[in-house]
Amino acid sequence: MKNLVIEGQSLEWLLVSATDAIVIIERDGTIVLANPALATLFGYPKDALLGLTIEALVPARFQHAHGGQRLDYFSQPRARAMGGGAALFGLHRDGREFPVEVSLSPLQTAQGLPLAMATIHDVTSRKQAEAALQESEARMRAIFDTAVDAIITIDDRGRLERLNAAAERMFGYTEAEVAGQNVSMLMPAPHRGNHDAYLAHYLRTGERQIIGTGREVEGLRKDGTVFPMDLTVAEMRLGERRMFTGMVRDISARKQVEERNLSLLHELTSANEELTSFAYVVSHDLKAPLRGIGSLADWLSTDYADQFNDEGKEHMRLLIQRVHRMGGLIDGILQYSRVGRVKEAVSAVDLNRLLRDVVDLLAAPDHISVTVQADLPTIVVEPTRIEQVFHNLISNAIKYMDKPHGAVRVGCVDDGREWRFCVADNGPGVEARHVERIFQLFQTLAPRDRVESTGVGLALAKKIVEMYHGRIWVESVPGAGATFWFALPKAITSPVSRTVP
Repeated sequence: MKNLVIEGQSLEWLLVSATDAIVIIERDGTIVLANPALATLFGYPKDALLGLTIEALVPARFQHAHGGQRLDYFSQPRARAMGGGAALFGLHRDGREFPVEVSLSPLQTAQGLPLAMATIHDVTSRKQAEAALQESEARMRAIFDTAVDAIITIDDRGRLERLNAAAERMFGYTEAEVAGQNVSMLMPAPHRGNHDAYLAHYLRTGERQIIGTGREVEGLRKDGTVFPMDLTVAEMRLGERRMFTGMVRDISARKQVEERNLSLLHELTSANEELTSFAYVVSHDLKAPLRGIGSLADWLSTDYADQFNDEGKEHMRLLIQRVHRMGGLIDGILQYSRVGRVKEAVSAVDLNRLLRDVVDLLAAPDHISVTVQADLPTIVVEPTRIEQVFHNLISNAIKYMDKPHGAVRVGCVDDGREWRFCVADNGPGVEARHVERIFQLFQTLAPRDRVESTGVGLALAKKIVEMYHGRIWVESVPGAGATFWFALPKAITSPVSRTVP
């Protein structure tokens, strides 16, 4: 570093010890002193800057203007910050630019030679932080302006500060109209009168009622209409300042849906009560005369058997058969109506024992064999309901068997989250066009006078399985048999009815 005496004092000791980058130049821009901090900042070896012009540290696109500014400064030297608000850049020895701030001070040698001292600060980190802050603010502004939900900010005195576009649309005010006014203007009575006291109580005690939690309240629009809304309030601090941000969602549509659902639930409850009454009427008022018809038909066919010709005997047989079918149909309707409406306690059901009882009860003809897979699981269900499912599926397989050597097989597959059960047979099968129809109430594929059936069994099985969130389906090859599958979730604890008990 060149020794230089200015007004009788040496600056070398000051420049060497300074942590800021400092350079001293003459009027023509020649660098006469540069401290180590400056050499490090610009990437030069020690003393390599001496003799260069200051423009060597300025990007090429600014060098011409910088020379004129330097001459202007020497014509009117004074202590000031350089740039006047314009962005300044330094040029590193490796060619990269970096933002700087420069402070200028006039100096003079003992001989009266004018000099200028520049203190230079690298502000890269600050500029990056400012850019990051601006980017963050831009993102927050975009979120604030485009959010679907209304966003409102107030100060700790309850005065409105900001409303986003959604809030303006929701309440009918512009941000300018409400700025500085109490947020209670957006609330109907009695909430309006309570708000300031609540806010003051919270600021005094910290006891929360809405802040930090969601709550259903009412809002007041500019036109005077009151509407339901969900409100969530968050507190934030900006230094010593406390602010509150409210996220508001208009739930008018949801409330309308809820009211409609309540109305439908009421209608469903009424319909269910009517169904219960109907089941009682069917059970008592229809079965009683039907039993009388059956008894009379049995008595006629027995006591007057010798007086009927063959045609009369066939008519009596059909009469008795149809009386029994009608009784079975009534019983099936009652069973179907009770599913999901009449509950019994759930319990662990050992399907091995249950299937033995079902097979024994059905007593299949000698030409039909029924085999049940060993080691069936134990599941938690209503015992009567699961028995009805297996009984109806196996009964159908036996009833519709058309082979001289029939085979019915009951099996189970562990499918991870559910049990899949099957009842397979080698009977007539089901054509694809009938697959959906067979699970509908009162639907049968064979004439009822040939195969006695009410058409309730598969519909009943489907209703029970779906009550447990399961599913039922059939796989079949016409002429070669059918396999009825139903799946039940392993997580079953109790049935969930689709009707109101």
